[in-house]
Amino acid sequence: MVPWGAMLWRRLLRKRWVLGVVFGLSLVYFLTSTFKQEERMVRDRNLLQVQEHEQPIMWKVKFSSGNSSQLSNQCRNSVQGKLLITDELGYICERKDLLVNGCCNVNVPSTKLYSCESCLPNGCCSVYEYCVSCCLQPSKQHLLERFLNRAAIAFQNLFMAVEDHFELCLAKCRTSSQSVQHENTYRDPIAKYCYGEYPPELLPV
Repeated sequence: MVPWGAMLWRRLLRKRWVLGVVFGLSLVYFLTSTFKQEERMVRDRNLLQVQEHEQPIMWKVKFSSGNSSQLSNQCRNSVQGKLLITDELGYICERKDLLVNGCCNVNVPSTKLYSCESCLPNGCCSVYEYCVSCCLQPSKQHLLERFLNRAAIAFQNLFMAVEDHFELCLAKCRTSSQSVQHENTYRDPIAKYCYGEYPPELLPV
């Protein structure tokens, strides 16, 4: 024999208004939970943005006091140039004048220190190696520090990876989205390697 309570429950469930109430309560619970979750996500996102703006990026770039600080007989250099090479001391030389230790031969007349040849006053150069050599001037340290302090979050991953003045200049002088307009045209097709604070001015369309 079916218990009286069970029979009453079955009869109630057959009534449409009861089903409507159950459905309504379920819908209210779902909407409330969704709203609270969205509110929590927005609050967390806003908190993260505030923290990002309040806390300065901890750059780890180390600046040297010039080429006199080199302690070893080995040099890192810009590697890629077919004709010219810049070493980490700031010397630029022809590839044929590069010594086996990676340093430019300073006894060759054509080797230059901190050369800004092919560079414009805005810090953009037509030759990558001259850009790096000019950027390595000790006097450029304050300019580079100002750039790092204003660097957008988009550049954080790139410049957080560099550890010293030389690596910063290598990275800064490489062409990037700052050097192009409309994603396929150089802002300045001649002076496209920039160590300066700002990208080249946009060319007229």
